[in-house]
Amino acid sequence: MSAVPRGLEALPNHPACCRNRDDLSAGEAFAAALRGEPCLVTGASGGDFLLPAHRWRADADAADHELLSRCLHATVDVGCGPGRMSRALLGRGVLALGIDVVPEAVELTRSRGAMAVHRDVFATLPGEGRWSTALLADGNIGIGGDPLRLLRRLGNILASRGRIVADVSAPGGPHRRPPAAVGGGRAPYPTVPLGDGAGRPVGGAGLRGVLESA
Repeated sequence: MSAVPRGLEALPNHPACCRNRDDLSAGEAFAAALRGEPCLVTGASGGDFLLPAHRWRADADAADHELLSRCLHATVDVGCGPGRMSRALLGRGVLALGIDVVPEAVELTRSRGAMAVHRDVFATLPGEGRWSTALLADGNIGIGGDPLRLLRRLGNILASRGRIVADVSAPGGPHRRPPAAVGGGRAPYPTVPLGDGAGRPVGGAGLRGVLESA
């Protein structure tokens, strides 16, 4: 796994954010962010962070490509968002499939010319057991709030010698923090960032982890 710090942007006092619309679910909040509406993440321990949707919609940068250089052969991009990484993988000659639970994200990925399906990572996926790489970019190793469960699931998606490529918090960062709420407080979005203690869930999932700094 590769440690590439790509954190959320601290923004404690941003007006007119979709967080103030209490009728939004987490998925709707992410969709609003992808449409360009400022959207805040509120941590359970306090503090607001602006979802960096503008970066997700941009082209892959040098740090992204450093991460992508570790993706070998057919890659499933878990939580692909608007397809930045899936599209960049295609540009590198790597077969890629993006998956996301937000329909707008899947549509944006396809509009970039990349392949994507509207699917939960814990549901049955195309090519189960045959993928060479599972990519968890932009902190997606915390999807669902249980990295161990996610890593075990990816172990079933991958071929026997497959690999998981993930970015985590900078060395010295926290192994776990309380989950965040996205959009209205009615629907918390379970996710946890991982620091350089990421080897613990990797080992607990029965996988061999190699932490590299990009």
